[in-house]
Amino acid sequence: MYKLAFLIPHFNHSKNLARLVEILSKFGAEILIIDDGSSKEHKEILKDLKAKIIYRKTNGGKGAAMKDGFKYLIENGFTHALQIDADMQHDLLYLRDFITLSQDHPKALICANPIYGKDAPKARLYGRKITNFWVYINTLGADLKDAMCGLRIYPLDSTNQILPKLKAYKMDFDIEILYLFFKLGVEILWFDVLVRYDKDGVSHFRAFRDNLLISKIHAKHFFALPKFIFKRLLDG
Repeated sequence: MYKLAFLIPHFNHSKNLARLVEILSKFGAEILIIDDGSSKEHKEILKDLKAKIIYRKTNGGKGAAMKDGFKYLIENGFTHALQIDADMQHDLLYLRDFITLSQDHPKALICANPIYGKDAPKARLYGRKITNFWVYINTLGADLKDAMCGLRIYPLDSTNQILPKLKAYKMDFDIEILYLFFKLGVEILWFDVLVRYDKDGVSHFRAFRDNLLISKIHAKHFFALPKFIFKRLLDG
């Protein structure tokens, strides 16, 4: 039986959170927010939301929050987790169609393929192009359209197999888990989603630190290519 929950990693990003929870509540699925050590001011806002809140004592990063969310949902009988960022950058107009795609393909990882407007910062776009290039190389040319978008539906049975191998705890999380799903052989489907950037939006991306972490992930999978190719040859 298909049982979906919304999974929102949160760290000092409560500006649009009440509106997001209001929209998601119309789908009738549980809403789980993992607060990753936010300040007292932001935690106060969470108290009034109609959602399940799990509080982490300290900030561990997006990946750490997502792992805690996955573990809770698996332990409580959910089959799928819809990851969605708290900043509401993603157009939710077709969210029901996004979910339907997952229901029709319950074993697949469903990923948003972000469509950017003129408001997208150029540095972000260039950074994504570099990451997507390395993902293309490290997967031997697989058609993985975007490695960093934070709107996905994870099948939790496959996720549970991947969790012990997942070492990314911060902004490198979205990239590494995509690599691992691909190498596990899970079908990956894509759904176009418009992305908007709020000029007053808050980003927790730290250019030097996070780019270094992302580079390490790409290097790790690049140097693992011989083993990956050999396994493919054995599997025929």
